[in-house]
Amino acid sequence: MASERITLTVPGPHGEREVGLSNPNRVLWPAVGITKHELAEYLLAVSGPFLAANGDRPVSLERFPDSVEGERFYSKNPPKGAPAFVEAVTVRYNSGRRHPQIVLTEPAAAVWAAQMNTIVFHPWASLASDTDNPVELRIDLDPQPGTDFTDAAAVAPALRDVLAEAGLTAFLKTSGNRGIHVFCPIEPVWEFLDVRHAVIAAGRELERRMPERVTMNWWKEERGERIFIDFNQANRDRTMAGAYSPRALPTATVSTPLTWDELDAGVDPGAFTVRTVPQRLADTGDPWAGLLDEPGRIDTLLEWWQRDLDAGLGELPFPPDFPKMPGEPPRVQPSRINPDNWPKADE
Repeated sequence: MASERITLTVPGPHGEREVGLSNPNRVLWPAVGITKHELAEYLLAVSGPFLAANGDRPVSLERFPDSVEGERFYSKNPPKGAPAFVEAVTVRYNSGRRHPQIVLTEPAAAVWAAQMNTIVFHPWASLASDTDNPVELRIDLDPQPGTDFTDAAAVAPALRDVLAEAGLTAFLKTSGNRGIHVFCPIEPVWEFLDVRHAVIAAGRELERRMPERVTMNWWKEERGERIFIDFNQANRDRTMAGAYSPRALPTATVSTPLTWDELDAGVDPGAFTVRTVPQRLADTGDPWAGLLDEPGRIDTLLEWWQRDLDAGLGELPFPPDFPKMPGEPPRVQPSRINPDNWPKADE
């Protein structure tokens, strides 16, 4: 017996497209009853700001064949049989390998992603036109056990001040969970390692000012009840959930751009969901409209990075799947370091 199937008419820059949706009544978020059809309608409703934030750049699709309670996997390259309007660009990964990566350029492509059971969209910080040089400096304020969104919200304004001193304009969004993501538009003239160093420099400066609230410690055993600045999210092919992307959490929360005034007034990140965000956009507009219009430069942050190097603060650990990097400390948690094998942390 053939599965149920509907067809959605999706407007776009090249006219209307017909996009098929199989099993539209499949419940993707069982706790709140949101279906695959409702997800597709959500992506269509928010397609303008969604594509402004996530389109025209490499993106990984986090797909759930059953529901958010089941298994997941990631798609990076367009699967066999993808329609012609789903584009791709060849990117270089940290291993040096090159491979095609999906690029979304129009609303029909986002709806197609819903047909492919995509729930979370993970865009790169660079555009398809120049995948090696990011257009955004991204900082993930990640609450550790014993802290929550309110703790991240207390730290974010101080981070904004640090970034302003470095000549950058900061935008923010909820992570869709407990954290906060801070983005700064930058000129695409530095590659990912430089931008990572700029993030580390900003994070170290914030940690100096708020040592009881903020940590740059990569190892969980050293973080304590503080907000971790996840500097490794700035690496090549490392991504965060995109703006207006749903999250695979029980209540279908969405990673939602905010104004700084909203953060100051106090917001509940759980209030922003697949069912509420379209009306929010209709009522208040997109806080990230024009985010890339006036990019800044990271020269000052790189000067801070060099200042810290000269003061003896070296490179920080990379993720375990990365090649060993120059100056990187040992990739073993501090409590397990054998001093006989690691006489110096930078060797």
